[in-house]
Amino acid sequence: MAGANAREPGFSIGIEEEFWLVDRETRDLAKDPPAEFLKDAKAKLGDQVSSEFMRCQVETGSKVCNSALEAREQLIEMRSTLSEVAAKYDMALLAASTHPFAQWDDQKHTDGERYNTIARDLRTVVDRLLICGMHVHIGIEDDDLRIELMAQASYFLPHLLALTTSSPFWRGRETGLQTFRLSVFDNLPRTGLPEVFGSWAEYRRHVDMLINAGVIEDGTKLWWDLRPSDRWPTLEMRIADVCTDLEDAVCVASITRCLMRMLYRLRRNNQRWRIYANMLVRENRWRACRYGSDPGEKAGLIDFGRGEIVPYADLLEEILELIRPDAEFFGCVDEVEHARTIIKRGTSARRQREIYDAAIELGASPKDALVAVADVLIERTDPHARSDT
Repeated sequence: MAGANAREPGFSIGIEEEFWLVDRETRDLAKDPPAEFLKDAKAKLGDQVSSEFMRCQVETGSKVCNSALEAREQLIEMRSTLSEVAAKYDMALLAASTHPFAQWDDQKHTDGERYNTIARDLRTVVDRLLICGMHVHIGIEDDDLRIELMAQASYFLPHLLALTTSSPFWRGRETGLQTFRLSVFDNLPRTGLPEVFGSWAEYRRHVDMLINAGVIEDGTKLWWDLRPSDRWPTLEMRIADVCTDLEDAVCVASITRCLMRMLYRLRRNNQRWRIYANMLVRENRWRACRYGSDPGEKAGLIDFGRGEIVPYADLLEEILELIRPDAEFFGCVDEVEHARTIIKRGTSARRQREIYDAAIELGASPKDALVAVADVLIERTDPHARSDT
């Protein structure tokens, strides 16, 4: 069997989450948060918290985790700590990939060498980058194995995106999409599905060509949906919206981890997941943006083996069956099966629409209805503020 004597990857987990800083009175974005906020946050969380491109954003990054339990504990600590620090400055933390009504042309980007370079190079394209995401790192120590699994795992990226959708509103308008975030992000260069490479050496040759041509400084400027991290021996899943509910984030991270091990198990048995053309996976990517995991006559993703659209709930059951041995191996069966709960009650995007529609039905103005959406997002972001936890 291929790789029978090879050491199995560690499949560690690391989770990065991006949040909005919101003015507690208006629920609009805090356009220029005080510098003391980040200083206080770093005093409590150290390097696990950092600024983001927009001043109204903040990012957290977990330490290396070896279990879903560790990941959950770290997300709870980081979210609750940031919420407490933000409250000192009359701000709140909000987890959604777009703010319900904020305007991008009102915002300022963070002053720093990297961010100033991005702003100078990409101009108005990056001015519109009023979006947040979640990135999941899976530890895979072997360089060539990372490249091999990246090509196969791309198939599942739309399925992961559909579980996380949290950006149905853009600048106060209902977009008709479950996630509008990628419609904004895809305007940047070097985004979308990853390229397929035959080896780590081939991947590095392509990256080095861009570096030597002066186009990028390093591999961190490849903003693909899935990429080899330029800083750690990990595959970094970047397609996901940031999850409003912490348990959803743990679920998606656990599924990502199990999918990587499932693909590794296939390799160990001289098998592999079929690599489909990007034009096909890209179609599912769009369908995940448009319909997410919701049911409906036109919803669902394409099953390329059957050549037909299949309801997302059915595809999810197939995935859960595929990764069952891996969920048992990692002890995260409950976390993985939480995906069924997401399907039943809907992602953040569906619930945001429900809150908005209910407020309108009760006579609220569109602006007040959007404020009601923001209020619920704020409450559900802080694990210590939620009424159901």
